[in-house]
Amino acid sequence: MYKIEIKNYGFKLTFGGVLDKNELQKWINESQALLKSTQDEFGVFVDMRTLHPLVRDAQMLMEEGQKEYKERGMQRSVVILDSAIMAMQFKRLAKDTGIYQWERYIDASTHNNWEELGVNWISDGIDPDRI
Repeated sequence: MYKIEIKNYGFKLTFGGVLDKNELQKWINESQALLKSTQDEFGVFVDMRTLHPLVRDAQMLMEEGQKEYKERGMQRSVVILDSAIMAMQFKRLAKDTGIYQWERYIDASTHNNWEELGVNWISDGIDPDRI
């Protein structure tokens, strides 16, 4: 399951359950249509608390979609996960791949105010890792 919502800061993406490559391709297509009309810089809030691990083909499509958002004007993004292990893993990957400068990962299982922290990062650049 995926959902795209337009917010005052940009976009809120929700991914949950098991996503296969067909559903992720639909997400990319819908995202491309929405992003064509976007002229300004924007932020992206990604809620992955209920997402199951992605198979390799689906991971590649997720990466393609992420690149599309970045190329179309995304300035900052935040990813909400539900475990410390997943949050640490994704943070490490972000640092290794060089995207950490504009993306933060928040573990919702340890932060009750995860939504506020995420929006503060996207909207105001308040780094949740320094709080």
